[in-house]
Amino acid sequence: MAPRWGLPPGEGQPVGGASPGGRVHSGVVTRGLTIGEFAQLTHLSVRTLRRYHDSGLLEPDRVDPVSGYRYYTSAQIPPAQVIHRLRELDVPLAEVRQILATQDAAARAELVTGHLRRLEAELDRTRTAVVSLRELLSPSTPPEVALRSEPARVVAAVSDVVEKDDVLDWYSAAMAELDAAVVGHERLGPPGGHYANELFSDGRGQVLVYRPVADPPERGRVRPAELPAAELATVVHHGAHDDIDVTYGRLGAWVVDHALAVEGPVRETYLVAPASTPDPSAWRTELAWPVFRLAP
Repeated sequence: MAPRWGLPPGEGQPVGGASPGGRVHSGVVTRGLTIGEFAQLTHLSVRTLRRYHDSGLLEPDRVDPVSGYRYYTSAQIPPAQVIHRLRELDVPLAEVRQILATQDAAARAELVTGHLRRLEAELDRTRTAVVSLRELLSPSTPPEVALRSEPARVVAAVSDVVEKDDVLDWYSAAMAELDAAVVGHERLGPPGGHYANELFSDGRGQVLVYRPVADPPERGRVRPAELPAAELATVVHHGAHDDIDVTYGRLGAWVVDHALAVEGPVRETYLVAPASTPDPSAWRTELAWPVFRLAP
């Protein structure tokens, strides 16, 4: 006899001398599986099976109207295991029902794939947060901050007022437009961007991305723009941009510790950009704040 596994008194036991879960049709007993036997075959607990029943995900083949005992069939084993795998992946109940109700295999696969993409994105965010926290709690070697003078120069640029949540999409579109506009022009250095302080403080601000080229063109949104001369405090961020705020924080602390004040938008120069290599560990981004020395 299968183990009871927390069954209520008598559940899953033979009724009236019939085999467990048996249905009697014209004197012939049709074999069924008690909830305990079904739990043993699927490696799902009785409690889990009851929960699946209560939520409408997997109803027993039959519930005895007198005793309330649940009986299953062998054909229900694969669906039970599918449900279990989906729930292990945190697929919401509504989506589990949708997947089970979908007859088309390709459509079912797409539903599952969509959830897996969301899980992968969440995993990436979790890994990034863990790396940032480790770096913050156990800092490595302090970044090498340098001061330098940047002369004024004219570049090919795209500029607009952008919502902070839209910056990445806007940046991708603007850089694609820039790259198309400067084809045939001599490139004089790596691309970069200027980001107004209001973008971070208010969630909306002026953004300018550029490519330094000879004879900057005027095409579509691309315009020649003059970048003003400035004294800069700079540091190079190594790797992906997910934790770039940690490097910004360290640059800011250095600026404060050296009695300097920030003046103007933050500047980024993409020394090795995602467009150059798909390997995030190879990316190099110079962060620069225009600064001036505070009076003693």
